[in-house]
Parts: sequence; C-alpha cells; structure tokens
Amino acid sequence: MTYETLDYQVEDGVLTLTLNRPDRMNAFNGQMRRDLIAAFDAADADDAVRVVIMTGAGRAFCAGADLEKGGDTFNRHKRQDQPEGDDLRDGGGTVSLRIYECTKPVIVAFNGAAVGVGVTMSLPADIRMASTNAKFGFVFARRGITMGLLQLVPAAPRWPDAGGRVGLHRPCLQRRRSAQGRSAAQRPRAGRAAAGGARAGP
Repeated sequence: MTYETLDYQVEDGVLTLTLNRPDRMNAFNGQMRRDLIAAFDAADADDAVRVVIMTGAGRAFCAGADLEKGGDTFNRHKRQDQPEGDDLRDGGGTVSLRIYECTKPVIVAFNGAAVGVGVTMSLPADIRMASTNAKFGFVFARRGITMGLLQLVPAAPRWPDAGGRVGLHRPCLQRRRSAQGRSAAQRPRAGRAAAGGARAGP
C-alpha cells in the first residue's frame, strides 16, 4: 500500500509502519493523520498482519506538530484537513484513539526525537521501546498547558507505579526538560532502551 507520509511494509506477519517525512523530522500534519488512520484500518482488515511496529525514518521518530504554517497551524477556521463540525477534536487524539481500537498488538520503536504529539499519539500502544538516542519532550508544560485533561481520555495510559498503583505518570508529563532514551527507560513510559537505535523487525 502507498501512503504520502508513511512507508507500509508487511513481512512474515509483521507490519512495519514508518513515519516517512525525514526532511521534516517526521513532523505530524493533517495528511499524516489521515494516512495513519487509514493504515491502521488496513492493518485491522488484513489477516496477514499479526502485529504492527511503528517507527520513524531518519534521525527522529516525530518532531511533533508541523509548524510550517506558523500561527495558522492551530487555526481551525483555516485548516482544510479537518473541517469544522460537532465532532471536531484534535488530530493527534484521533490517531491515539485509532491505535487504542486496533485489534492487532502495536509496538512503537522510538528511533530518535519524539516531541509533543510524537509522544502522545503513541501512548495507547501495547509496547513502547526507546533507543538510547531517543529524546522525549512534553513541551506543553513550557506553554503552561496542564495535562489534567488526560484523565478524561479513554486512550490515555495508566502506568503502574512502584507500589503497583495505576494512574497517569505525572512527572513524565509535567517535566519542562526533555528526557533522553537512557533516563526514559527508568520510567514506565518507555518499556526498554535499545543501545544504538530502536530497530523494527520480527
């Protein structure tokens, strides 16, 4: 299958879904949102796909929202990829919910930088692996935007803490600085750090 912003490859039951805008560090835009939803629809409908591995091309996993349009990036009146309507919601959220509803196991292999929506859209995945070269950033905190609304999102992850209690991992979401792959491996957001780079494969 061919997608404008993704590379879609199935081999031995494994679908490797690669965010493929390396010139923009795989920044998330409306076309990528549509491609990801369509790709997960195709994966669910294909009995040959037994597991989905999601990774990024080049040196980044996803640099967050594509800000090429400047201030109009979040101007819903000028956006053509998601028209106004009663069911309007954030683009990253629609991808998160589609991953959450996927009938196949989803593994995210963070091969490099993951910022903003580049992290949050992957949170419903069954497994998240991080290269030691990966860097994570929840830049919302730098703009004074709290993450409390995640409590209301069905797809938001509930991570167990050291005592076995399950809840949102607020230290990860509220930190102002980026976390490197090695330090992220010490937190439940990324289940494993792989030396040299996260490589997708069976």
